[in-house]
Amino acid sequence: MRSKDKIAYFYDGDVGSVYFGPNHPMKPHRLCMTHHLVLSYDLHKKMEIYRPHKAYPSELAQFHSEDYVEFLHRIRPDTQNSFRTELARFNLGEDCPVFENLFEFCQIYAGGTIDAARRLNNQLCDVAINWAGGLHHAKKCEASGFCYINDLVLGILELLKHHARVLYIDIDVHHGDGVEEAFYFTDRVMTVSFHKFGDLFFPGTGDVKEIGEKEGKFYAINVPLKDGIDDTSFTRLFKTIISKVIEIYQPSSIVLQCGADSLAGDRLGCFNLSIDGKFLSLWIYPSLCIIANVTGGGGYTKENVARCWTVETGVLLDTELPNKIPENEYLEYFAPDYSLKIPSRLIENFNSKSYLSTIKVQVMENLRHIQHAPSVQMQEVPPDFYIPDFDEDEQNPDERMDQHTQDKQIQRDDEYYNGDNDNDHPAGS
Repeated sequence: MRSKDKIAYFYDGDVGSVYFGPNHPMKPHRLCMTHHLVLSYDLHKKMEIYRPHKAYPSELAQFHSEDYVEFLHRIRPDTQNSFRTELARFNLGEDCPVFENLFEFCQIYAGGTIDAARRLNNQLCDVAINWAGGLHHAKKCEASGFCYINDLVLGILELLKHHARVLYIDIDVHHGDGVEEAFYFTDRVMTVSFHKFGDLFFPGTGDVKEIGEKEGKFYAINVPLKDGIDDTSFTRLFKTIISKVIEIYQPSSIVLQCGADSLAGDRLGCFNLSIDGKFLSLWIYPSLCIIANVTGGGGYTKENVARCWTVETGVLLDTELPNKIPENEYLEYFAPDYSLKIPSRLIENFNSKSYLSTIKVQVMENLRHIQHAPSVQMQEVPPDFYIPDFDEDEQNPDERMDQHTQDKQIQRDDEYYNGDNDNDHPAGS
């Protein structure tokens, strides 16, 4: 990390207290675990810590349709049966359930990514982290894949006020379809997604042939992968493609979605990446003078999500973390070895050298159609809709959290899985 770098870190404890349901794989509680692990390694002492503002409905409507935002604001678990037509229209249901404080949850995680972009725009930091963000599947008028509001699109729209070209990189195991769709027709945002593709894997998009259209043709890069990709294969492919993308596109800002479901052993994933292999993607920042907005994303084995995002926070801070996890409120989750790193699994890598070579050649050929970085005639920058006014006394979220909020963060008996009480894994698995 460059010595001058300032890291802004956004966190609100309330975002981790919502509950999708006992059998739902999305567990926002993982955010509390991540935050406490970050604190236990004293990483907060090297960053500026902020509680994000709750994004206003009109801010969310900068991308999403007003009627969709209004419905999210209005719907509640006890009234949803009266809105079956609207639930179907906006794709709320089993994957995207209605739960208590749904809209507040959206406001907080979206507010974090928006605030991060605004601090970057105003040169108040060099890297901004919002692990609660990264919900890349949400569309303009509907929820999708556990995602309701697409904070990444909202953050990129903020960055475009000050930056001619924004590069979006997605390393979630699932294709970053919502972000790609939002910018499919423009050359001001290049989207690059590394993901599992095929075998009816959600969301079913992300073929290497999907490259953008009209002004955005060749500015959507998809790297479809098969089951079992390992650290060596992924790292080599990632570095080759991203180096070329940056050389040609010359972005002044990068948004990185760090979905942790690409890790080995993820409940919904199928890759074989270790944390060591995954965080190599973050090494791109130390050698580049490019501001970066870093978010979370998928990740459904909670203890591994917390490990991963803590290690990646350390990478951004140029801080190597001891493998032995320090004492913290959620230490029991990391039993029995209480170690930070997770091993790869002995599973077959279906990504042959010839397959990966073919994908790389196709991507490079598409990039050759881009002669040089597109120029943009910059106009007067519109004012920020909301510029967060941070109180220095409120920078540590733990110090201003009331007891009720702290109580809500403690594990639920039906959420922490152990033996017969396991709600996070299918029966018999």
